[in-house]
Amino acid sequence: MIVVGLSGGVDSAVAALLLREQNLEIEGLFMANWEEGDAYCTISADYQDALAVCRELRIPLHRVDFAVEYRQRVFDYFLTEYRAGRTPNPDVPCNRDIKFGVCLEYVRRLGGNRFATGHYARRINGPRGVELHKALDSNKDQSYFLHSLKRVQLEAALFPLGELTKIEVRERARAAGLLVHDKPDSTGICFIGERPFYEFLNQYIAHAPGPIETPEGEQIGSHHGLAFYTLGQRGGLEIGGRSGHAEAAWYVARKDQHKNALIVVQGHDHPLLLSKSVSTAKAHWLIDAPSSPFEASVKLRYRQTDQPCRVVPLDDGRLLIDCESPQRAVTPGQFAVLFLNSQCLGGAVIESTAP
Repeated sequence: MIVVGLSGGVDSAVAALLLREQNLEIEGLFMANWEEGDAYCTISADYQDALAVCRELRIPLHRVDFAVEYRQRVFDYFLTEYRAGRTPNPDVPCNRDIKFGVCLEYVRRLGGNRFATGHYARRINGPRGVELHKALDSNKDQSYFLHSLKRVQLEAALFPLGELTKIEVRERARAAGLLVHDKPDSTGICFIGERPFYEFLNQYIAHAPGPIETPEGEQIGSHHGLAFYTLGQRGGLEIGGRSGHAEAAWYVARKDQHKNALIVVQGHDHPLLLSKSVSTAKAHWLIDAPSSPFEASVKLRYRQTDQPCRVVPLDDGRLLIDCESPQRAVTPGQFAVLFLNSQCLGGAVIESTAP
């Protein structure tokens, strides 16, 4: 039996539709990963949309609450990283620890042997085992967020949308009469929703004001706390024009944890915003772990195009990634995800950069 994770959106609805059209035995599962009652939380409405989809497809829908596990394994990590001055991507541990972790375990308790989702990615049986590949729709590909899955998790996964474009997905939903065919895509981090990010973070992280400085050490303003800023950020610095400086935009170039100082520069491509060498934490591999340097491509953030690079595996499992061209605003806490053509090889958390 196949269990389909239904979020109440069009992507997971069409994933279920495609499997239903193959006359496979399927059931739906709705996960609640955040507390209801939050003004920005859409769990109740999303659940009703998932129910409507299941009624149309004539399949049962289960509901499970993983709010406690989500707080422990995803939200706590999110806050810890921000408090350390890093910029995390919680969608990666959410997929690994919640959707294909505790949820996959629940699927098996329901009697399911495969778990299907609305992710845009492809799972391919290769000569050396299961492989993760990019979706055909490059604008929607989500393999970046799935790179930290264990192989056993990937073996149990199904991604029915991997061969479709988003336009085709909406067309399939409309033709099948699914009410969610024109439902807007959810954006941003799942537990934040459409609320202002600063407003949300401000509830959990204390202000630790400090100076905003130029690389030369001139103080030109003050910040609310290093956790509230990210590298490459332009807006929200509240420094505007400063006497003795050109009327040009300022960008966050570095966080000096020792001085609690935010270092800013002028110029979108200022040298302090650029780096070619990236050091990572211990890598997670979806292939046999390489022991010698190799050529590949890397994404240093989700929406980035693939960047040619040379990867040097270190003895302790960490990576040194040398990019072919300088990369702008590479951010510790984000993930460096490696690809060879369409295949996702694995990835690691970015720890530091160098010119």
